[in-house]
Amino acid sequence: MVEITEKAQEYFVDLLSKQDAKDIGIRIFITDPGTPTAETCIAYCKPEEAQDDDERAEYIGFVAWFDNRSLPFLEDALVDFAEDRMGGQLTIKAPNSKVPKVSDDSPIEDRINYILHSQVNPGLASHGGMVNLIEVTEEEVAVLQFGGGCQGCGMVDTTLKDGVEKALLEQLPQLKGVRDVTDHSVTENAFYK
Repeated sequence: MVEITEKAQEYFVDLLSKQDAKDIGIRIFITDPGTPTAETCIAYCKPEEAQDDDERAEYIGFVAWFDNRSLPFLEDALVDFAEDRMGGQLTIKAPNSKVPKVSDDSPIEDRINYILHSQVNPGLASHGGMVNLIEVTEEEVAVLQFGGGCQGCGMVDTTLKDGVEKALLEQLPQLKGVRDVTDHSVTENAFYK
């Protein structure tokens, strides 16, 4: 679980007391957990804005909700506040936020991201490219977006079908397919034109 130091708790109590909303707390979550682009976030959260599966924790003077999907990546996380001449600085250290932690029970998004960032993107990086997951549709189709040297590349269809889709479908048979939503009309950085 996340450790929120006493100084950080005091900071949150003060910060939340200045908000107009009644019973407002904080919510801690990670965007793109387990990927190189993971970001640990703290946001204001009213009780009705918390997700049904969020983990709730009560502190003296406020409530915090922790995003359930982010919990494995928030292990050993520390939220601290250090006072200085300018007022102070809130710091969030989440050493496991970018570490892939996947198993057969992990959400499909986490398993797709693991495959993309550990197996697919290292190969694409040799051409200055990368691919990211945007979403998984209700039809179990992975919606992807290419970037760098892959955006506008003349070989992107081959890369998508023979590389990315093949890797994902072999390892995740419940996935029905992949779809590319990249604007390939932008060709400034394309590896092959």
